[in-house]
Amino acid sequence: MTQAPQKSRGLAKPLQGLRVVEFTHMVMGPTTGLILADLGADVIKVEPINGDSTRHLKGSGAGYFPMYNRNKRSIRLDLKTEEGLDIANRLVGSADIVIENFRPGTMDKLGLGYESLVKKYPRLIYCSLKGFLSGPYEKRVALDEVVQMMGGLAYMTGLPDKPMRAGSSVIDITGGMFGVIGILAAVEERHQSGFGKYVTSALFETTAFLVGQHMAQECVSGEAPPPMSVRRSAWAIYDVFTIKNDEKLFVGIVSDALWQRFCKEFELLEWAADEGLAYNQGRVDAREWLLPAVSDLFAQFDKATLSMRLERAGLPFAPINRPSDLFDDEHLKQGNGLLSVTLTDGPASGTKATLPALPLEFDQKRTGLYRDLPESGADVESILCELGFSAEEYVKLRANRAVD
Repeated sequence: MTQAPQKSRGLAKPLQGLRVVEFTHMVMGPTTGLILADLGADVIKVEPINGDSTRHLKGSGAGYFPMYNRNKRSIRLDLKTEEGLDIANRLVGSADIVIENFRPGTMDKLGLGYESLVKKYPRLIYCSLKGFLSGPYEKRVALDEVVQMMGGLAYMTGLPDKPMRAGSSVIDITGGMFGVIGILAAVEERHQSGFGKYVTSALFETTAFLVGQHMAQECVSGEAPPPMSVRRSAWAIYDVFTIKNDEKLFVGIVSDALWQRFCKEFELLEWAADEGLAYNQGRVDAREWLLPAVSDLFAQFDKATLSMRLERAGLPFAPINRPSDLFDDEHLKQGNGLLSVTLTDGPASGTKATLPALPLEFDQKRTGLYRDLPESGADVESILCELGFSAEEYVKLRANRAVD
C-alpha cells in the first residue's frame, strides 16, 4: 500500500518542487538523496526488483537503510527488462535531478548514463557518486575504509603503526554532502543558463580534502604531522580529564580570554596574574607542570558540578558519550533534533527508531519527517499514475515482473 505523507507541521522544505530520481545503495548515494529529501525535494528511490539489499544488512551495516532513506518514495524496477528501462526513462524525464552511485560504466550499459540522458533531457542535473574523480584511479572501485587508508585519514586517526578507520562512515557521508553542494550549485546555474550539469563527487578526493589541514600543517611547520592520538596540542589545556567517580570530561582552553574566564571561575588568582601564563605559548611552555595541576583541580569535582561551572564560565567542555547516549540528550530532544521513523525490515520491523535530523535550521525551523521510511516498492502505484500509466498497464507490468 502507498504510504500517505505525514503532515509537515511547518517544517522547513526549501527544495519543495524539485524531483529527484535516486539509483543508489549503501551510504554515499542514499546520503545525497536523504539530504535533498529532508530539504523538501520529492525523492523517488529506485530499488532492484527484489528490493534494496541494504535493507537487510546486519552488524555495523544494520543502520544504513533506516538512517539514510526517510522522506523518500520507493519503486522497484527490473532494469534488465525493456519495460523496466522504459519506466526508468520516463521517471528521469519527469525529474530535475538524477543520483547514482554504482560501479563506473554500470549506468552507461543500461542506457541511463549522463551522455545518453542529456540528449533527451538537457535540463537534467546528473550526479554520480564515485570512488575517484578523473585521473589514473577513476575506474577503480572504492569503499569508505579503502579511501580512509589511502587518503591518510586512518593514519591520522589511529595510533603510530596502527591505522584505524574513523568511527563512522565519515567519507561516504561527507562525499554525499559534497554531492549535494554540487547539485545545488548546478540548480542555481540552471536558473541562469536553462541547462543542467554533470556533477561528480568522489570518496578519495573527499578524504584528501579532510586531511588537507594536516598537509597544510606540514607545509607550515616543515614536519609531517603525527597521528592525532599522539599529537602535541597547540594548547596547554586541551585534554580528557579524569574526575570524581572515575568519570571523564574533555575540556579545552584555546584562547587567552578563555584562560582568564577559567582562572576567575576557579579563583586561581596567582595564575590569572602570572604574565607567563597570560598568552597561549607561555601556557604551552608550562604544560609539563600546568596540565597535572589542572588535572588535580578537576579531580575534586563530580561531573555535574564541574560541567555546571565550566558552562557558567563559558568554557568548551564535553562528556565522553557513546552514540546510545544521544537518544536521551535533552538538547536534541527539545530542539527537534531527533526524528522517529518506523523500521520496515528485520526483527525490529514495525518498531520506532529515533534518529538524528538534518543539522540545519531555516528561520529557526528544522527540517523533519514528512514521509516515514518507505516499504520496498510501496509507492509504485502513485508513481506510475503520475507518469501516465493506466491501471491496466500497471497490472500487465506487474505480471511481467518489470515493476513491483
